[in-house]
Amino acid sequence: MNKKDIANIRRQFKINNDLLEIKEMFNVYIMKESSEIYHQQSLRFELLEDEQKELFVNNFKKVLTGQLDEKLFELKFQRDVENSSQLILHQGLICHDTEEWTSHMLKIVEKMLKDKQYEMDIVVSFIRGEYKKPMKRQSDDSEESKLDTVYSHPFILCSMNRTQDPKKELLFDYVEKEFKYNIVVDPIIDLKAPISGFMFPSVTDNASDVNHILYSTGKVNELDDHFINEVINAEEIITAQEDKDAFEEIVRNVAGKQINTTTLSNVYDEVHRIIEENEEEEVPKLDYRDVEQVLKSSGLEGVDRDKVEVAFKSVVDDEKYELKASNIVPKYTTKSIKIKTKIADIAISPQDLRYVRQVHVNGKLCLMIEVEENTKIEGFEMIPEVLFEKVKDQVD
Repeated sequence: MNKKDIANIRRQFKINNDLLEIKEMFNVYIMKESSEIYHQQSLRFELLEDEQKELFVNNFKKVLTGQLDEKLFELKFQRDVENSSQLILHQGLICHDTEEWTSHMLKIVEKMLKDKQYEMDIVVSFIRGEYKKPMKRQSDDSEESKLDTVYSHPFILCSMNRTQDPKKELLFDYVEKEFKYNIVVDPIIDLKAPISGFMFPSVTDNASDVNHILYSTGKVNELDDHFINEVINAEEIITAQEDKDAFEEIVRNVAGKQINTTTLSNVYDEVHRIIEENEEEEVPKLDYRDVEQVLKSSGLEGVDRDKVEVAFKSVVDDEKYELKASNIVPKYTTKSIKIKTKIADIAISPQDLRYVRQVHVNGKLCLMIEVEENTKIEGFEMIPEVLFEKVKDQVD
């Protein structure tokens, strides 16, 4: 799946939408002390009040929110796994009986509870539904309905949510004219921040892909290995941060720990150029030969194939592994680079890094930023100062 596919699905999650039908919902309450199911409930989603639908739909949308390889990950199922979640989910997707569907989802819950102790009560929500994507945009005067020609995608979505203790509050009773202590003891289900979830199956080129699953983690670049390996039985994945760290370590092994901003800016520009040239295709990936070309094109000296290959293999165990180009550079058009000094912290975009220099001025180490106009501080326009002194000619 690419970010456009995910964004299109996420946009459909709103109530009273003809392009999305949520048929069934199954909620399971898990107790933290015993790691056992305390309660379960199956219902038709359409029977909920609109306010309830809105709460859950926003929760499901959160599962599909985030950057690929940072918070959302398309994972491939492991092969030859006993009690495979791929098979369980597929059976749950195609079955017609509600009791059978819930029995399959309970198998997934059982895998969540095996060898796992949660720190708080957990509510797991499953939905089974279908979303539609028009094959082509219909003109306004077309008599053909946009729903006449659509891609149809049945799916199962899972959302895991923590519970919170109710707030202790003091209330005022207008009728009795007295202050009362809030004695509500029911836990609150936090639907605003799912701790994990998934959507099955994945979607590739407008076709359902039952060999892949879209996994959602609660925190950026933090994977739940137990959930990935034991619950959904998927293969291991590398996060964007791990890709970025690996690339930086490779560059350090080739070029050394010190590098000037011009060269680093050239590296970012070269990777960004590769991404732009492949924008309509699959996300470009770089092996050690591609990394060599990037470093050479960026102006790094002493770069050769053998040196880069040795550096690549020393950092990445798998010789066939390729780094995703979109993962290894900071977000190009946002102020994603943080420069921290004792005096001040500065945020700058990779494309503007070329305007930053570390220089020596009158024997002092300084950070110099090239600007196109006078800088203003607290409403005052700064006066340019001449810091470089001309060396006087020596007289014999």
